Amino acid sequence: MTQEETQQRNVLGQELQECGTEPVTGFYRDGCCTVGPEDLGSHSICAVVTAEFLEHQRSIGNDLSTPNPVYGFAGLQPGDRWCVTATNWARAHDDGAAAPVVLASTNEAVLELVPLDVLQRYAVDVPGDLSGLDA
Repeated sequence: MTQEETQQRNVLGQELQECGTEPVTGFYRDGCCTVGPEDLGSHSICAVVTAEFLEHQRSIGNDLSTPNPVYGFAGLQPGDRWCVTATNWARAHDDGAAAPVVLASTNEAVLELVPLDVLQRYAVDVPGDLSGLDA
């Protein structure tokens, strides 16, 4: 893990956790929703994709389920964890098709676009101690 990765935080203010390795996700294909200057789309939300979310993404021109062997991409299946762009997740939220979110693996950079209380509504990894979530 690089120094940049260890400095990245999740939306809970803690060290960013791995999102997924089967398939390997992240803009940098490091398994984490690490953001950086090359990631213009801010692939910052660790989503557990659903059939509804995948269909929504396809309908807006972001086909995540069709394999693309040129890029070594096998295509996503419902249940896969994947770093999605803040903009596309927010659009799915607005359209009623948002995917569940793994807060510990979601980069704090997303908070520039999506408020924490919205992400919490879709959380699938709510921590046992909620006292730190008010900050």
